[in-house]
Amino acid sequence: MKLDRKEILKALETITIAGEGKNMVESGAVANVITFGDEVVVDLLLHTPAMHIKKRAEDDIRKTILELVSPEAKIKVNIKVEAKENPNEIKGKAIPGIKNIIAVASGKGGVGKSTVTANLAVTLAKMGFNVGILDADIYGPSMPIMFDVESEKPISITIDGKSKMKPVESYDIKILSIGFFTAPSQAVIWRGPMAAKALNQMIFDADWGDLDFMLIDLPPGTGDIHLSIMQSLPITGAVVVSTPQAVALADAKKGVAMFMQDNINVPVLGIIENMAYFTPEELPDNKYYIFGQEGAKNLAQDLDVPFLGEVPIVQSIREAGDYGRPAAMQTASVIETVFEEITRNVVQEVVNRNDTLPATEAIKITTMAGCSAVKK
Repeated sequence: MKLDRKEILKALETITIAGEGKNMVESGAVANVITFGDEVVVDLLLHTPAMHIKKRAEDDIRKTILELVSPEAKIKVNIKVEAKENPNEIKGKAIPGIKNIIAVASGKGGVGKSTVTANLAVTLAKMGFNVGILDADIYGPSMPIMFDVESEKPISITIDGKSKMKPVESYDIKILSIGFFTAPSQAVIWRGPMAAKALNQMIFDADWGDLDFMLIDLPPGTGDIHLSIMQSLPITGAVVVSTPQAVALADAKKGVAMFMQDNINVPVLGIIENMAYFTPEELPDNKYYIFGQEGAKNLAQDLDVPFLGEVPIVQSIREAGDYGRPAAMQTASVIETVFEEITRNVVQEVVNRNDTLPATEAIKITTMAGCSAVKK
């Protein structure tokens, strides 16, 4: 059997790529098609770093050729990503010494995002990585409590003649939080620009040193703080945390959609399901799905993003967070094993993202860009 190149191109004209508006042949996404007997090689050129678009384009090509040309075709798809010049994007201002910046987000409050962030951080540190946490939840900072450093204050040091904040260190994690600069009972009543200014100071006026990973604990929702962070930093990727509950999933879906928005374009590394099930200590083989079963896992499949793992409801996780010693530090425990698996998945997704996609750019929000109410 010999495949016909023209027939393959005709089949590919039935496929559109998200955001292009034209079929992949007409838009120029198909750079080349080469046939060798029953083998075909398709060279594809994409203009977005979004991982889900890359994967879907490859799957669509395979499915279309097998259905419309030949079910016996041997298909290879080579994908190259070249970011388009976009007036709403500027080159990110990187922080020297920081290799990967991961935003940990949730559409809804109360799903355990800060707890997951803290446990990811200590697990990464146990794996030998240099890790920092930027607590960007301006109005509800949790990290000082979770790392038992509520009474600590960052000190000022001089680097190259400039005064810099030295992050507080706990369990080998470097931490900066607005909680270090306010009294425990003090409410932070700031408008967006003031909050953004405080974040920029913690990002750029601090001596973070060399970090393999900076984790950013974002506030719930999709608002001003999120845009400020993505304007300030080239985020490597985002992790979204949700419970299996339908109400939380609806908001988590919006959180994923925010990062995937065309003028934001931050790769989503995956979804973590927190409070997935409850297992009583006296009944270790029983699982009670209090908030629903596999809701976040199913959402990840629906959105075509990786599912990074599930965290059960365990009393010691809450207790450890309150006592200021993240639960993943409990050696030879179920929780340690759970977070080791999730963290390995996060690291693997970061490796995959860095191997296949160009560096993320910080975004420049124009007057109305980034506003979901504005139709393009």
